Amino acid sequence: MFIVVNEILANFFRKLFDYLPNFFGGVFILAIGIVVSTLLKRLLLSLFTFFRFSTSLEKTHLITTKEVKVWEEVLAEVLRWTIILLFLIPTLEAWGLSRATTVLNQLLLYLPNVIVAVIIGFVGLILSNLVADVVRHSIKTIGSTTANTLATFAKWTMTFFTVLIIMNQLGVAQDLIRILFTGIVAMLTIAGGLAFGLGGKDMAKESLEELKKNMGGK
Repeated sequence: MFIVVNEILANFFRKLFDYLPNFFGGVFILAIGIVVSTLLKRLLLSLFTFFRFSTSLEKTHLITTKEVKVWEEVLAEVLRWTIILLFLIPTLEAWGLSRATTVLNQLLLYLPNVIVAVIIGFVGLILSNLVADVVRHSIKTIGSTTANTLATFAKWTMTFFTVLIIMNQLGVAQDLIRILFTGIVAMLTIAGGLAFGLGGKDMAKESLEELKKNMGGK
C-alpha cells in the first residue's frame, strides 16, 4: 500500500515539476502583455494630448473636453484589452489550454466591431449636438422655450438612431433593430406627410382656385 501511495505522489510531483516551466513561461508572457498594453494605452492617450484633440473639438462648441476625455479613455482601454488578449493566446497555449484559445480567437475577431462602435458613438455624439444647435438657431425666432424643446428632441432622436447603429454594429438583435428602424422611418414619413398635407391644404386650394379663374378668364 505504501508503495502505491509513493508511486502516486512521485507521479504527481514529477508531472508538477514538468508543468512548472510551462506555467511560469505563460505567466511571463502574460506579464509582458500587460506591460506592453499599459504602455500602448499611455502612448495613445499621450498622442491625444500632444495633438490637442480635445481642445480642438471643444472649440467647435459641439462637445466638451470632459466628454472627449471619456471617449479617449474608452478607445485606449479597448486597445489595452486587445493587446492583452493577443498575449493571452500564447499564454493559454503554454498552459495547455488550447480549447480556450478558440474562444479568444473569436473574441479577437469581434473586437474590431467594438472599436468601430466606439467611433460611431463618438461621431454620433458630435452630430447630435450639431443637429441640436442647427435646430435651435434656425427656429430661435419663434421663442427660446420652443426652440430649446425642439433642439432637445432633435438631439435625443439623433442619439437614439446612433444607439441603433451601434447595436447593429455589435450584432445585437440585428433583425429587430432593422424592423424598428424601418418602422420609425415609416412613422416619421407618414407623420410628415400628414402634417404637410393638412397644413398645406388651404394653400393648395387657393392655388387651384386661382388657376381655375385664370383659365376661365382666358
